[in-house]
Amino acid sequence: MTLKTALQNSAQALNIALTDTQSDHLLQYLHLLHKWNQAYNLTAVRDINEMLDRHIIDSLTVLPYLHGHRHCDVGTGAGLPGVPLAIMRPEDEFILVDSNGKKTRFLTQVIYELQLQNITIVNQRIETYQHEPFDTIMSRAFASLADMVDVTRHLCGPSTIIIAMKSGHVATELPALESDWNFEIHEIKADKQSPARTLVILQCVK
Repeated sequence: MTLKTALQNSAQALNIALTDTQSDHLLQYLHLLHKWNQAYNLTAVRDINEMLDRHIIDSLTVLPYLHGHRHCDVGTGAGLPGVPLAIMRPEDEFILVDSNGKKTRFLTQVIYELQLQNITIVNQRIETYQHEPFDTIMSRAFASLADMVDVTRHLCGPSTIIIAMKSGHVATELPALESDWNFEIHEIKADKQSPARTLVILQCVK
């Protein structure tokens, strides 16, 4: 099975329709990630087929839950989930924040090669980053739920949602959340090959 067929099958399992341009851009990004990873150690995953499942498809699980049009990917690393989501939502604005210069340089190259005009890269710690409130703030294995809320509160408005991408159970993290945050938990699995993904969606009620 080709990478393109595997991508399309997994997207279909998530009820996500891919255009040819979106498929091509996602695979271009995948190949860039695989190429740069050999020298810059951007991810511990080395096999390109596994990268497709654990990085690209995994990022797409967030797509149905995006709120509004201004999004911030906190601790984006190699651009996950921000780059795949920006490819899928070209009309939206995505700010990708990471303090690792090596990874933000890679992302700058990704933007250049794929001509992604809806992404801005910020090489900075999220605690010191200032911006008007976002519609959606997301993170992938960035921090505990309580820490995630704490470091992004200054970027939240009344309608902001936070999407925390987690693996496995999150019950132990929930008691540490302050009482002014509501949450929903969604368990998602694209197919038998893809790892299960837990999405915790948070919104401040005060």
